[in-house]
Amino acid sequence: MEDAKMGNAATIRAVLAILQWWGFNVTVIIINKWIFQKLEFKFPLTVSWVHFICSSIGAYIAIKVLKTKPLIEVDSEDRWRRIFPMSFVFCINIVLGNVSLRYIPVSFMQTIKSFTPATTVILQWLVWRKYFEWRIWASLVPIVGGILLTSVTELSFNTFGFCAAMVGCLATSTKTILAESLLHGYKFDSINTVYYMAPFATMILSVPAMVLEGSGVVSWLYTYESVGPALAIIVTSGVLAFCLNFSIFYVIHSTTAVTFNVAGNLKVAVAVLVSWMIFRNPISAMNAVGCAVTLVGCTFYGYVRHLISQHQATVATGGGGPRTPRGRLEMLPLTAEKQGDKI
Repeated sequence: MEDAKMGNAATIRAVLAILQWWGFNVTVIIINKWIFQKLEFKFPLTVSWVHFICSSIGAYIAIKVLKTKPLIEVDSEDRWRRIFPMSFVFCINIVLGNVSLRYIPVSFMQTIKSFTPATTVILQWLVWRKYFEWRIWASLVPIVGGILLTSVTELSFNTFGFCAAMVGCLATSTKTILAESLLHGYKFDSINTVYYMAPFATMILSVPAMVLEGSGVVSWLYTYESVGPALAIIVTSGVLAFCLNFSIFYVIHSTTAVTFNVAGNLKVAVAVLVSWMIFRNPISAMNAVGCAVTLVGCTFYGYVRHLISQHQATVATGGGGPRTPRGRLEMLPLTAEKQGDKI
């Protein structure tokens, strides 16, 4: 009886964690699109910069003031040698995401982001010379096919937005791969990650944002009618972006890897549906099919990775199974078993 109660409590906790994660994630995406489209604040670098500032302040308050998480100490040398390069890629990833959102619909942008597993595997194979078994490659086929179908049938296609989203996938994959080597020895949670990376990202983005968008922002401040409420919405998006990191931390500790993978793909579907209901961007039937195929492929890919990781764990603990020669080791893609959305 006691075990059943604990099981029910764990299930309820997992469901609540997933729902609040969906809520924060979808809300941040919708508000950002609203800022670009409805508020006519067409400055993705500045929006990203505001997000980094809010996240820097929020992480400091969470760790130093509220002490919700213990601070993971990193010496000054490692901050510049390890954290700074990660922050640079992290900054590029977030900026490109907002740039793509500025030019293409949420549905298309979210579908393209699902291409990240494929770019991660391909990068590791081409650059880092890692080998993967055929099941990994086979699981990428529906992802690639779905992305191609979605791109060809997208009614609001924009070349610049599409390229920004694709390069953003490469940046996400690069960050994930570099994290294994640069952050080796540090067990960062999402809050500590933001605590160290957001200030660096703010510093990195300050000059480009001012040089490229400064005059446009000043002009917008003088010409837009309701500046006060609009600025409140922009700052709110930054606060919610930080809250998203807390929700990621919560959901990671409340769900299994498989549940997290399925919930992540369903989250994309929810974001696509909600964005369509709000912005009414045209979606053709074949475009919807392409999006669905991509999400199914991502779910299948996550399931295959889970099976392979279980097999590798069994072999490592002496549970039997054929061993692979070290020279041709079939690696597990570094896409983080429980990797969530960033700022």
